[in-house]
Amino acid sequence: MSAQNRLASRALTPVAVGVLVRADGAVLLADRPAGKPYAGYWEFPGGKIEGGESVEQALERELAEELGVRVRATEPWVVFEYEYPHAHVRLHFQRVFDWHGTPHPVEGQQLTFVRPGESAPAPLLPAAVSPLRWMQLPTVTGYSEGQARDAEGALRWVERALARGLRQILWYEPMLSGTALEAALHGSCARARAYGARLFVDSRVAPAAPVYAEGCFLDVQALRAARARPAAAWVGAAVADAGDLAHAAALACDFAVIENMGGDALGVWELAAKLCHESPLPSYVGLDPSAEKLRQARRLGAHGLAVRPLV
Repeated sequence: MSAQNRLASRALTPVAVGVLVRADGAVLLADRPAGKPYAGYWEFPGGKIEGGESVEQALERELAEELGVRVRATEPWVVFEYEYPHAHVRLHFQRVFDWHGTPHPVEGQQLTFVRPGESAPAPLLPAAVSPLRWMQLPTVTGYSEGQARDAEGALRWVERALARGLRQILWYEPMLSGTALEAALHGSCARARAYGARLFVDSRVAPAAPVYAEGCFLDVQALRAARARPAAAWVGAAVADAGDLAHAAALACDFAVIENMGGDALGVWELAAKLCHESPLPSYVGLDPSAEKLRQARRLGAHGLAVRPLV
């Protein structure tokens, strides 16, 4: 039997993974003890889901056994499969913002908190690489206004949005072209970098977008036509159904924005309930901003909200 067939024939092992998020956004990593596969590699804590356990129950048990903490509440986040030489696992990541006790190495492992964007300890377990990167994504992303008639208008909007705290912008100004578009793109990206924010230029602006921005955003039509990940440091995509979400994950996008093509709020919630559950990517729900909507979206498994427009 070939190695590929052996991997395909192995049983899929469900695993609960905890992303413990400190108040400053730092997340907890632990190294794997001696005697286990990938000993010495760093990972998010967690373990196998036993028969009859829910993801939440397994995670509560594992974090008590490994770290000596009692989990008060968790939020579903992302779910994906990974094939290691020793196991084929289905990883159910849950974000944990509320726990009792101070994490300590019950099993003799090393522990460290890593802030978003900081260098992680090495070596990092392969399946932990993308989730650690995704923790850099802010809770709220916002569409640009889309109404600018000149470069100055586009720049004023971006400046206001950044000054009010937006740190991720999905930028598309369809009425601009030529030198006005170039000036607006150049200035908007420069302002975003000055604030430590990311500006994702809509793929419909290509080929100008990669020149200035570190992020590219694919609308639904562009996503469906794409056969490779765009050449940008960060890539997001709008999705309207499960097929879109699977395709975005296959392209190695960094996040998805769930858009209801019909446009009504009820339809957005129904779609979010279907797609956020066990999403392979961090997902934003396209809604007007409010604290309650954010809480509801995160309970469904969303990373946060995508708002249109913010200001």
